[in-house]
Amino acid sequence: MPIGEDFARRLLPVLPAVVEHFGTPFHLYDEQGIQETCAAFDAAFGHLPFTEYFAVKALPNPTVLRLLADHGYGFDCSSLPELALALRAGARGDRICFTSNNTSRAELDAALAAGALLNLDDEAVLDKLADRPDRPGTLAFRVNPGARGRRSGSADAFLGNPEGAKFGVPADRLTAVVAEAVRLGTTRFGLHMMLASNSLTAAPVLHTLDLLLEHAVELHRDLGVTVSFVNLGGGLGIPYRPGEQPLDLPALGRALGERLDAWEREHGLPRPALAFESGRLITGPHGVLATRVVNRMSKWREYAGVDAGMSALMRPALYPTAYHHITAPFTDAPAEPVDVVGSLCENNDRFAADRELPALTEGDLLLVHDTGAHGHSMGFTYNGRLRPQELLLRRDGAVELIRRAEEERDHFATLDFTPDRLAARAGGRPSPEPQLAGLPG
Repeated sequence: MPIGEDFARRLLPVLPAVVEHFGTPFHLYDEQGIQETCAAFDAAFGHLPFTEYFAVKALPNPTVLRLLADHGYGFDCSSLPELALALRAGARGDRICFTSNNTSRAELDAALAAGALLNLDDEAVLDKLADRPDRPGTLAFRVNPGARGRRSGSADAFLGNPEGAKFGVPADRLTAVVAEAVRLGTTRFGLHMMLASNSLTAAPVLHTLDLLLEHAVELHRDLGVTVSFVNLGGGLGIPYRPGEQPLDLPALGRALGERLDAWEREHGLPRPALAFESGRLITGPHGVLATRVVNRMSKWREYAGVDAGMSALMRPALYPTAYHHITAPFTDAPAEPVDVVGSLCENNDRFAADRELPALTEGDLLLVHDTGAHGHSMGFTYNGRLRPQELLLRRDGAVELIRRAEEERDHFATLDFTPDRLAARAGGRPSPEPQLAGLPG
């Protein structure tokens, strides 16, 4: 949906100077807005208590991550580079939750070296811990509930039905997997589940809690294991479309507390602490992608070709239902329907189709809203279209560069290597020599 009034009031007066100084395209994030959302998150859930592991994949920029670490948040990581970013931001130990899937031994080594909480996705990963001398005393397990995870027979638009998801220990195997972890020396347990993406209602979150609490009762009954914490995932959403209502965080916080109180009274077990791995909710509304019109084109439809594309924001191309609001802040011409497109050799390289916007001409500035999460981080370099710069609007009104734009030297950096060749075996076919002529040297 359109950026908030406060964000617009801070951004629009300085935007012409920012465009003149830095050029386009760029993602710009609002420090004050991010901090205000963190405060609202704390107010909604602080009574539970809870831990927020910000999902690094949403906005993996060290400057922003340091802001969140200074606020007291931890980080959810799913790869070695994300783990490195969390460490660079100052997180250590259980302020990092390593929730990868199809996890390698190298990833386990690095996560254990950092003292991170391991959130295991499959019993095959637990097997990789079996022969280690440094097996952790605390483990979490991501649970795939199967058919129990479906609500009203419908799949989540982004995650799909649980039965078809690659994530998580199947619910009917959880007791056996936890029993094996007990045998290996684990003494403290957590459970994790994520059923929905970008939810604007409390229902999937409460359903997740109910399922995890059921598993907590089963594990205590069958194994004597007490579940110390449950991680409800990162599905808390933001309203991308005009007119959509935001998720009522205070109401969700009250409902979660009531569920936990009732469960504790019914079962006589200590209530587990809560964890979240929100990314989109924390930073999503506090980012915009600024891009200029390069070509105004009339074909069977009307097109505004801009200097950004899927390399800067992939969501509209990747997900059929994805939407980002677009405005032309300094153009007041009459509105007309237009497709806003990039330059890639892909027909789905478009930010909007048949969108009512002021009649655009070459050079006009557009703002694509709600790009503070899963924007720059999902970029790629197909066609050699490189990812843009990132800027931060500080609380004092200053704007600083927090990531430069990619350049050709970055794109070709992996072609600068020490020649290496494994000789062909007898009777085998020799490997062809790499052909690098003509590339920048």
